[in-house]
Amino acid sequence: MAFSALSAVNGLQAQIKDSEYTARRTALAQKVQNGIVLALGSPEPEEDFLSFNQNSQFRYLTGFNEPDAAFLMVVKNGVISGTPILFVQPSDPAREVWTGHRLGVPGVKTTYGLEGRDIAALKHTVDSIAAAEGESTLLTIGNFGEASPATRDAQTIASLTSSNSRLTVKQANADLLAVRRIKSPAELDFIRRAVNITVVAQRDAMRLIEPGMNEFEVQALIEYDFRRNGADRPSFSTIVGSGPNSTTLHYNADDRYIEPENMIVMDIGASFRGYAADVTRTVPADGTFSDVQRDIYSAVRAAQAAAEAAAKVNGPARALSDAANASLDASLSKLGLIEGVGATYDCDAQATRQCSQRGLYYMHSLGHGIGLDVHDPGAATNSGNLVPGSAFTIEPGIYVRANLLDIIPNTPKNQAMIAKIRPAVQKYANIGVRIEDDYIATDNTVEWISRAPREINEVEAMMKEKWNGPSPRDAATVEAYRSTGRRVP
Repeated sequence: MAFSALSAVNGLQAQIKDSEYTARRTALAQKVQNGIVLALGSPEPEEDFLSFNQNSQFRYLTGFNEPDAAFLMVVKNGVISGTPILFVQPSDPAREVWTGHRLGVPGVKTTYGLEGRDIAALKHTVDSIAAAEGESTLLTIGNFGEASPATRDAQTIASLTSSNSRLTVKQANADLLAVRRIKSPAELDFIRRAVNITVVAQRDAMRLIEPGMNEFEVQALIEYDFRRNGADRPSFSTIVGSGPNSTTLHYNADDRYIEPENMIVMDIGASFRGYAADVTRTVPADGTFSDVQRDIYSAVRAAQAAAEAAAKVNGPARALSDAANASLDASLSKLGLIEGVGATYDCDAQATRQCSQRGLYYMHSLGHGIGLDVHDPGAATNSGNLVPGSAFTIEPGIYVRANLLDIIPNTPKNQAMIAKIRPAVQKYANIGVRIEDDYIATDNTVEWISRAPREINEVEAMMKEKWNGPSPRDAATVEAYRSTGRRVP
């Protein structure tokens, strides 16, 4: 069977075990072969009343979820040499009255099975290891770019190596990202739980929506459902875009009043113990799809179904994008939004490049991996193979922007195209539709795990249900949250 709609979460993963973290570090050691691996955790927010979120690389490698930490291990010929060290902030009761309890150095061994040291000892430890190892490479893992906290990580590395000529610095982020591509059973369990919480929020939002409501009311309910069911937080900024906002891909102001005949895109995801969901539904404000809304929605759903049919365990992910693109081409041509299957336009004013007319309405990829990041490493829908342990999304869309015909380069070829497609663009203007679901490849099937209503009749039926407060919490969901509370990635 190529595709399954099963989404049960069997049993409870009490937490990700120490042995799994050890296996992750062992896999990284095999990847890098030789060097001193140094991973930097995220810094404490400048103000202690702001939320702290650990960066996914550090969380994956250690499971440690406190700020201003570092991890160090020596690798020789693909094997970890000696005992890895976790550097942490000391426990300080005077500081903890503001920020909460810190594990401290004594708690590292008992809680994580690692040697613990004060973060203040990091430079001395690096110098000592470098002196013992001689010429070596410091393999850094963290945030490295132009923005903070990337700047802080770069400064930390510079301070550690400025007086140490024995060390050559090389980033190892890509090596760890490669290790993260295949998700373990424990990771898949957490992804499923994040998705199930997100599905509850989608269903409740459908019951709530009506014209006259503000987008932020829908956002508030969604995020309330997340937290009351055990999610850490949204895995990304909640998108509730109505009317013209439905045609903006990453709209998240969420402050427009919903009008009759609007379409509302709800692109949302809960984070459960650090693992992300990403589920999108598009619904009509009035609870019933109009003819023009139905046209666009059906085209998007058909593209998603085509991609799902192409999903095969160990099969090429590219096949999903190819199937969705072919379906969208056929639908857009039938609706008059493009000149025909495979039609192109001049995508620069000099007419030196040709682009697919499909891209006027569908300008993003079909999907991405999910995991500790909402865009996580792993097979997606345009690269790699859907090997067991892959977790990914399928999210086709069509976005008919009202100003589309005004922003296309003014060339003779484009003017001829505009003359042909103008009636359809005007007919469908300000309708944006995205349908996004989450999937997991197991040993013998591809599971659809985000079972929120998505067929037109299902959406309309859900929206007709009387709003009577949020869905009750499921006892198993509550217990899942309790059982994963000691230490998780």
